[in-house]
Amino acid sequence: MRICVINPNSSSSVTDHIRHTLEAIKREDTELCVINPEHGPVSIESAYDEALATPPTLELVKWANEEGFDAIVLACFSDPGLDAAKEISDIPVVGIEEATLHMAAMLGHKFSIMTGMRRRIPTREWHVAHRGLESSYASSPALEMSVLEMDSDPVTAKARIMEKARKAVEEDRAEVIILGCAGLAGYSADIERELGVVVLDPTSVAFKVAEAMADLGLHHSKAGRFSYPPKKEIK
Repeated sequence: MRICVINPNSSSSVTDHIRHTLEAIKREDTELCVINPEHGPVSIESAYDEALATPPTLELVKWANEEGFDAIVLACFSDPGLDAAKEISDIPVVGIEEATLHMAAMLGHKFSIMTGMRRRIPTREWHVAHRGLESSYASSPALEMSVLEMDSDPVTAKARIMEKARKAVEEDRAEVIILGCAGLAGYSADIERELGVVVLDPTSVAFKVAEAMADLGLHHSKAGRFSYPPKKEIK
């Protein structure tokens, strides 16, 4: 089995962080490829960043299909370009946000999403509603750290997560904590032990979902929403 994990931002440091985390959990028979676009935003923290990151990410989705991978993971919690990626792909494309929101709803009554900046809270709320999971949503505590700050200062990031997650458990009745950024990969086990609730690393969750989809031979339905886009001249 071959799985391609695409970090939609252009940070090689974040990509290395993701690769290190997934190497520890992948099956022995799974070939892992973790890549990022050469050009584009170095972090994705706005709708504008998502729009800029989408075209080079879709080119990597095409490449993964051509190279014969069995599944693709989009390793950014905003899932930039996810629907378009599903349209153009013959193999499953798993967004880490989409997969983890549904997983969290299955594992506890309420979930909270640790997010980087306060300004992104409305986006988290909108994405939860878009997935039809409002009844399972508790809160989105903001760490007030950028993606690159979280990647470069893991000690502070982990301390902030612990503080905010504890408050979400005690005050918002969260039973599941989602680490809402690919750059936070690898922190879940320590925080889960400390707080006694389920803590989900979205990149790991999505990767294991991708392995399962590939095992089952699943693919996106081409009957409607994810049908191939009509071919046309692009000037």
